[in-house]
Amino acid sequence: MAFHHVRFPLDIALGARGGPERKTDIVTLANGAEKRNGRWAQSRRRYNAGYGVKSRADMQAVLAFFEERRGRLHGFLWRDGLDHVSGSGAPTPTDQDIGTGNGSRQQFQLTKRYGAAFDPYLRTIAKPVSGSVRVARDGVEALSGWSVDVTTGIVSFSTAPGNGVAVTAGFLFDVPVRFDTDRLDIELSGFDGAEVPAIPLVEIVP
Repeated sequence: MAFHHVRFPLDIALGARGGPERKTDIVTLANGAEKRNGRWAQSRRRYNAGYGVKSRADMQAVLAFFEERRGRLHGFLWRDGLDHVSGSGAPTPTDQDIGTGNGSRQQFQLTKRYGAAFDPYLRTIAKPVSGSVRVARDGVEALSGWSVDVTTGIVSFSTAPGNGVAVTAGFLFDVPVRFDTDRLDIELSGFDGAEVPAIPLVEIVP
């Protein structure tokens, strides 16, 4: 089992369907009231890449990608067309709070916050796009003195930010996924067409 740092064909991915999934247990009591328990601390995304296949060439590209990943064995990168940016537009260095300096801490994990003050969800971002990450200290962009590991999403400073210094970042990111099937059931529907009922993918939660 390995993770291949290669992205699923982008033109096919942008025609796919999918989104976040959660696991909630719901028990209905005798009086009709409910007890609810969220079993997962993090959401997990699922996608169906079959909707993005529009031609025989698309299907051949998916087939080659599937075989190289050995079906469900190896993970890879997926571009979520709706959710792949730290903010609402092009990344800025103040899009997301990723921590506060204490004078000794040098590493900060990239995260993305969903929601407002009521009960926001903090998502770990482990696969930022190389060259897209921007970082700031107390609102001032840091053009040097730091690096980011695109395989983990950890930002490392050569000199630890001072005590109380707000560390922020902006970035593009991919979702680490794997195929959720070991079989492709392909139906050729024409000379330059192919119909695939489902190509399920599931997020690999860091």
